[in-house]
Amino acid sequence: MKLNHAWGRGVAAAASVGLWALGLWAAPEPVDEALPIVGTGGHGHTYPGATVPFGFVQLSPDTRTEGWDACSGYHYSDSSILGFSHTHLSGTGCGDLGDLLLMPVVGSVESTTLEAKQFSSPFSHEKELAQPGYYRVTLDRYGVTAELTATAHAAMHRYTFPTSKESHLVIDLAHGLNSKPLECSLNIESKTLVSGYRRSGGWANNKTVYFVIESSLPFAGSGLEADGKPLPASQSEAKGKTAGGRLDFTTSASKPVILRVGLSATSLEGARRNLQTELADHDFDAVRQAARTAWNDSLGHIRIESPDANLRQTFYSALYHTMTAPTLYNDADGAYLGADHKVHTSPGFQYYCTFSLWDTFRAEHPLMTLVQPERVNDFIRSMLAFYEQSEAHALPMWPLDSCETWCMIGYHSAPVIADAYAKGFRGYDAALAYEAMRKTAMDGRNRQDLYQKFGYVPAETGNRTEATSRTLEFAYDDWCIAQMAKALGKSEDAALFAKRAQNYTNVFDPKTGFFRGKQANGTWRDPFDPKAVSFDDYTEANAWQYTFGVPHNVPDLIRLYGGNEAFIRKLDQLFNEDSDIRNYLIDVSGLIGQYAHGNEPCHHIAYLYAPAGAQYKTAARVRQIMLTQYSNSPEGVCGNDDCGQISAWYVFSALGFYPLNPASGVYVIGSPLVEKATLQLDPNYYKGGTFTVVAHNVSRQNGYVKSAKLNGQKLERPWISHEEIARGGTLELEMDILPQKAWNGAQ
Repeated sequence: MKLNHAWGRGVAAAASVGLWALGLWAAPEPVDEALPIVGTGGHGHTYPGATVPFGFVQLSPDTRTEGWDACSGYHYSDSSILGFSHTHLSGTGCGDLGDLLLMPVVGSVESTTLEAKQFSSPFSHEKELAQPGYYRVTLDRYGVTAELTATAHAAMHRYTFPTSKESHLVIDLAHGLNSKPLECSLNIESKTLVSGYRRSGGWANNKTVYFVIESSLPFAGSGLEADGKPLPASQSEAKGKTAGGRLDFTTSASKPVILRVGLSATSLEGARRNLQTELADHDFDAVRQAARTAWNDSLGHIRIESPDANLRQTFYSALYHTMTAPTLYNDADGAYLGADHKVHTSPGFQYYCTFSLWDTFRAEHPLMTLVQPERVNDFIRSMLAFYEQSEAHALPMWPLDSCETWCMIGYHSAPVIADAYAKGFRGYDAALAYEAMRKTAMDGRNRQDLYQKFGYVPAETGNRTEATSRTLEFAYDDWCIAQMAKALGKSEDAALFAKRAQNYTNVFDPKTGFFRGKQANGTWRDPFDPKAVSFDDYTEANAWQYTFGVPHNVPDLIRLYGGNEAFIRKLDQLFNEDSDIRNYLIDVSGLIGQYAHGNEPCHHIAYLYAPAGAQYKTAARVRQIMLTQYSNSPEGVCGNDDCGQISAWYVFSALGFYPLNPASGVYVIGSPLVEKATLQLDPNYYKGGTFTVVAHNVSRQNGYVKSAKLNGQKLERPWISHEEIARGGTLELEMDILPQKAWNGAQ
């Protein structure tokens, strides 16, 4: 069975259509439509466990620790659970975290090595339930029902054991997801309380998670080990490179064991404070309800109407995943561990980390300005704190747990900051933000010194220079800095970065019609195959997938390809080519021709038809991508979700518009899937109240825009602005089954 109760949901979907037609149907709450299990199969790399929006804690089952599909610790194809750990990444292509693994077991624990794998239990998806903020599963080996829920900085476990004198809780601090322990400590403080820490190295190096675990049922006994060796019964603390423990219980089937777990990155006392602040008692159901309410409030910023239950579930599952990162990396009192490895107290803002910026600058961060505006200023203040505190003194590229992973390319904090500033967000030091943007761009790291010297990054055969991709993305980031400089009245800098923003022209080869690798001597790097993935030239992509990588100057991009008609033919060719990828890379997924939706460089491309005068082709391609690359199944994400970027594309596109240039404040109209969508605009940031998109006569077949009105006035252009959304109102789109070539005005 692909999904829990999939058949039942299909019946429900059919019934809902009938009730819709009768006018008797009432929409479920958004939280009831979101399915955390989506993306846990295939290569989506999401996790199904319990968290709250942007929470520090992600309490989830781990089914594997090795291989690319272990990045989140869970894969839907697996049939056994190793245990439940407290920190996870959502949708990434690298694994890390998996801190503090707990596993309830029943029976004799004879082994002296408390490793998770020997205690794993089979499970079935029929006895598994994943909801926002709540996870439940039956561990078949032990007959234990495990339930999980969370707050922002703490977690709760509820284990219903069978009646037994041999019930145990195994604590494994060696366990990690591509994360090796460096030093661990486990201390039994009393018959109900244990504490400790796990310091580890992985993708993010040398990070520590402190924890306190309090049990509702006193332990009947315990055992500890360090570095794989059992410790004397008289010893209450295990400390070593690895450490683990066993807590013994006498249990009754009528009285579950409830664990309250406080976590912190700052200190053991921080973990204690987080526990007391957010989990004052053992009322599991109250915490579960609070998590559900938090998710419903966040997801409820967009209310959609559609008789199609599968569509609604796909939409809200995507929206859910956009809110699993960035994540808080502070304590409940605001204290956080900075990039300088020092604890900073009372910063006056919420400190976030886990910024997958190469991915999320494209759609997720623009989406946050609409649906989570209260977090945007703190996102930027977190980036600026990272800039001031990091050894590199640069804006973050891909920070995890206040460590710079130096993953991917570009300096994509710049578009996030520039977009927020242009939209009126001012809750940070704008002068400092600009200083950080400029200094990061002028730095010599990541081949930026060569970019400044040549006006492009020279390609070097065999050296994984990713030269063409770097040039294109540096140029886009420079455009963003130019906009910020202009807004701040820095005319010389605005001119400097506007000129640098044209550097994409230096790697365009008119003879082949592609952006391609150019060597330091000015010659093109050969041999050239536009279907070949080559890290000498491109980042996780080939020439086809970077062919349209100039979102900041679409008119000039169209000119490079010979005008609208030639440009449209090039776009058509991308989608109509065969899907043969030379030197295939698994990240290049979600293929339609040479278009790869499972990786981010392609995300804006379908929307490029509209400014070239063919909005109907944008509508057709966007609709095709939505219907073929997304679903409400575990395989419903076509590639790594990348901290929500793949999902954010769907959210925007299903609404009917998308930020082709993420920092422009302009949204190109595509092809909405839902009949009606209402954005609840936060009155603290926007005065418009609500912005509603109504798609008249929309259906699976009716995907073309026949005509449009904005606030009752005829709309002839295929785009709307952020200011128009912020003022509130209604966008009405009349949909049709046939391509509507008459409604294709260019930007």
